[in-house]
Amino acid sequence: MTERLDRLSDAGVAIWLDDLSRERLQSGGLDALVRDKRLVGVTSNPTIFAKAIGDGSRYDEQLRELASRRIGAEEAARLVTAYDVRWACDVLRPVYESTNGVDGRVSLEVDPRLARDTDATIAEAKSLWWLVDRPNMFVKIPATAEGLPAISAALAEGISVNVTLIFSLSRYDEVISAFFDGLERARDAGRDLSSIASVASFFVSRVDAEVDRRLDKTGSPQARALLGQAAIANARLAYQRFERSLTDPRWQALAAAGAHTQRPLWASTGVKDPQYADTRYVDELVAPGVVSTMPETTLEAVAEHGEIRQDAVHGTYDEARAVLDKLEVVGVSYDDVVRVLEEEGVAKFTGSWEELLATLETVL
Repeated sequence: MTERLDRLSDAGVAIWLDDLSRERLQSGGLDALVRDKRLVGVTSNPTIFAKAIGDGSRYDEQLRELASRRIGAEEAARLVTAYDVRWACDVLRPVYESTNGVDGRVSLEVDPRLARDTDATIAEAKSLWWLVDRPNMFVKIPATAEGLPAISAALAEGISVNVTLIFSLSRYDEVISAFFDGLERARDAGRDLSSIASVASFFVSRVDAEVDRRLDKTGSPQARALLGQAAIANARLAYQRFERSLTDPRWQALAAAGAHTQRPLWASTGVKDPQYADTRYVDELVAPGVVSTMPETTLEAVAEHGEIRQDAVHGTYDEARAVLDKLEVVGVSYDDVVRVLEEEGVAKFTGSWEELLATLETVL
């Protein structure tokens, strides 16, 4: 059951799990995926933690101890999630060391309620970095307009960053620039750039969900012919921008100083529309030097029946651009789609964080 995962890894795709829970850690399930399924990283988000803590009794002992110390819900949320991320970092530490810090990473997101507050995001990133205290951690910072300077500031401090909630190609350009800026500031401060890492999480399936909803509403044959094409086209054009960034003189100077590339990470790879193949957002985005983070159901589907090619991205850029152009012709505004998706993404994670706080308040 690993042949397809072997092919995926050999094609240059880092396989990460989009899930984390105390149950997975205590049962050894995460260790097993690292050992048996070519897993080399983990991502988490507020929705994942809200579900994990709301289910079962694995967190009860820690929560009782926090309650006895009169710890409030907000601080308890940080302590509980940091505990899981620290544990996962230790599980992944051998991968981190064997890949010279490229993989073996575990992500923890800043409080999503701070997504529009630059200074608060910077302070939270520093606090989480200190709290987890593992070199293979990523602090997740959303790619909102206010998040961009926070990304640069965190990197400048030597904090490794997973830039999350990227939907727009133009916003991705800004993320790349923020990455360069942060590393330049770190270099000028005398920091070791080889110890700092970053990925840029480009969301995939949510794009199709929103675009397809609009195409169905339009209802014309020309619109329906575009169903299910936008997300993969958008991600492929993002990869084209990644490749272009590697020829930028700013990047070449940073690479000469020891910096790691900011790899594109395909997020939201679970298929939301059952009419689509359940592995399509992995199969169609195979390219060298990317990360694909998957829920376990998608990971198992890829292992069982994924159609893995050596490279599914190069040679597709003209076709991908044509898809986005056709969307405009049939009345689907790309700029409005990505704006709505960013706003909804922030709102969804904020809602999950507040759900987590509400759950904790009942037991503290």
